Amino acid sequence: MRVCVIGTGYVGLVTGVCLAHIGHHVICVDNNEEKVKLMKSGQSPIFEPGLSEIMQSSSQSGQLEFTTDLGAGVAHGEILFIAVGTPPLPTGESDTRYVEAVARGIGEHLDGGGYKVIVNKSTVPIGSGDWVKMIVQSGIVNRQQALVGAGGGISSEKASDRVAGFDVVSNPEFLREGSAVYDTFNPDRIVLGGNNPKAIAMMKELYIPIIERSFAADPTLPAVPVLVTDLSSAEMIKYAANAFLATKISFINEVANICDRVGADVTEVAKGIGLDSRIGNKFLQAGIGWGGSCFPKDVSALVHTADDYGYEAQLLKAAISVNQRQRLILVEKLQQVLKILKGKTVGLLGLTFKPDTDDMRDAPALNLIEHLNRLGTTVKAYDPIVSQSGLRDGIAGVLVETDAERLADGCDALVLVTDWAQFRTLDYAKMASLMNNPVLIDGRNFLDREALIKAGFRYVGVGR
Repeated sequence: MRVCVIGTGYVGLVTGVCLAHIGHHVICVDNNEEKVKLMKSGQSPIFEPGLSEIMQSSSQSGQLEFTTDLGAGVAHGEILFIAVGTPPLPTGESDTRYVEAVARGIGEHLDGGGYKVIVNKSTVPIGSGDWVKMIVQSGIVNRQQALVGAGGGISSEKASDRVAGFDVVSNPEFLREGSAVYDTFNPDRIVLGGNNPKAIAMMKELYIPIIERSFAADPTLPAVPVLVTDLSSAEMIKYAANAFLATKISFINEVANICDRVGADVTEVAKGIGLDSRIGNKFLQAGIGWGGSCFPKDVSALVHTADDYGYEAQLLKAAISVNQRQRLILVEKLQQVLKILKGKTVGLLGLTFKPDTDDMRDAPALNLIEHLNRLGTTVKAYDPIVSQSGLRDGIAGVLVETDAERLADGCDALVLVTDWAQFRTLDYAKMASLMNNPVLIDGRNFLDREALIKAGFRYVGVGR
């Protein structure tokens, strides 16, 4: 099928590349000329395991193209994905101006090229499907008026005849940064929200290779479930899923803080409750809390939506409050061990909000750096991705080192912030010998406590 993906951020680029890989002809559109030039050269603007390889192969085969020309993308695609950012506003609601601009642009370029399915892939407020349809229609009106006003014998009736029919579908993404390519080919479910059976049928056809697991890690697994629902329910599913997972993390962090006070070990508690099939063992890792581009934005947006409709989402507000407080737990633990932090040097192991990504959006490390700086602490950091990229130059209040031993040299304590797999196998005995005070605060309960103690560290976990 012919596909156009508008917006090459995290979701858009992964979606476009993976759809090209399974055989569709995809044009990705972005208004950033430098970014498009980079992608045309075969380089990915984001770090995501496996993405660069299939991006290059799909480009070389002609299945994947990049352009700044929205009109060319709209003319090409039978299915048009809107995948631009919806960042949070200070109020907590989503900023939808980029979605609005793209929807209007699509309408202004619909010119009789056949029926189109316009897909909301961006995480948008509930009710946005009908809103996008209205904006597309306003773009169509703009185009019709422009055609009639330009003269050349084109009447309003003829201008109207040149417009393609379209429907809007909601198709939320459930990708995890660091495993987004895997998640695309091995989804737990595919959610399609829409009212026109023709649009839904086209979306199912688009995903047949994934539904039938032709590109799955294990193609013997049963077919991927496809949930077909209305637009609003599909939009709510995305918000509800992320809000539930964020709340689950806040819950286990609340339990961890109680464990610290009563002498229990939250890692054992998590194992015990995770064995209950009604609870499950995922998202029960206590630590510094959740961050990134999705959980903070989506939980806040759902709270704001509830407020708009006269309901106070108390549980979700509590989950946000617990998470904000959790980011300072590691500062409290440093104070308990080192007492006065002014004049001390603290090294952070990891900066990105999670491993296997270069994403620093709402990373807990940034709050930690800011708070430690305010207390007069010198902060250093080492991150496997950030230390090797230009991102290091954009982070204030921290000296980004190029390796873990340079990080440890002269530190009064280390804090594990991001659970990169590489951090399990560092030479901790060597690092301890380079420190003023070999203390390690494990902000993710990720490292081997006994091995660290043997290496000479005083080990402090969260809820342990």
